[in-house]
Amino acid sequence: MGEALEYRNWFDQGGQGYARYRPHYPEALAAFLAGLVFDRRLAVDVGCGNGQLTGLLAGHFQAVLGVDPSADQLAHAELHPGIRYQCAPAEQLPLEAGQASLVTAAQAAHWFHLPAFYAEVRRVCRPGGVLALISYGVPDLEPELDGRFKSFYRDEIGPWWPAERKLVDEGYASLDFPFAELAAPPLAISLEWDLAGLLGYLSTWSAVRQAREAGRENLLRDYGEALRQSWGPPSRQRRIRWPIHMRVGRV
Repeated sequence: MGEALEYRNWFDQGGQGYARYRPHYPEALAAFLAGLVFDRRLAVDVGCGNGQLTGLLAGHFQAVLGVDPSADQLAHAELHPGIRYQCAPAEQLPLEAGQASLVTAAQAAHWFHLPAFYAEVRRVCRPGGVLALISYGVPDLEPELDGRFKSFYRDEIGPWWPAERKLVDEGYASLDFPFAELAAPPLAISLEWDLAGLLGYLSTWSAVRQAREAGRENLLRDYGEALRQSWGPPSRQRRIRWPIHMRVGRV
């Protein structure tokens, strides 16, 4: 592909685009979580999507179960001999009682019916097991791009976010979390992407899909053009950083 980028190529990615463009968590996150548990026999990643965190956990646990209600997401998950994926909702985990040492939900808990999910966590966890709700909010771009990007996020595409997005922006701080809370270190996802990578990531936003379905293509087209003009050569790699927020507790 040459230096020119076509708007529709990057705001219409579908399920494969989600797997390709969603940022992956740092190894330090999985190492921190594994260090909290008393044994490493089984971790359960709930709302695992296509396995961004699930795969990291497999490096620290004897077995990992990835659970998601979307068969399409699981179809794009990376296979690993230590991981079993199963299609199921967070409120009905396909696991016998007292088996999990760690339960995680990464960028997913805001979609759950939390009382039912928490009841399942208590059921499936071993004594002293750990629950971690993980989220990353709006990314920080390089200074010359960040102001316009935040305006797009807040003012232009902002009205199209579902109400649950507010919980992500808050770092889950206002979620009910009835567990003995543990301190978490400051962590972040940090990547270098070209213009196509960032636009591909934006295509996975639920607000972008909602705006398109409402016929507001102009919002996406206008921002894509403004970003292209500010970026420099489309192949230029630029730093993008997502702060990670966590609510971690012992069950």
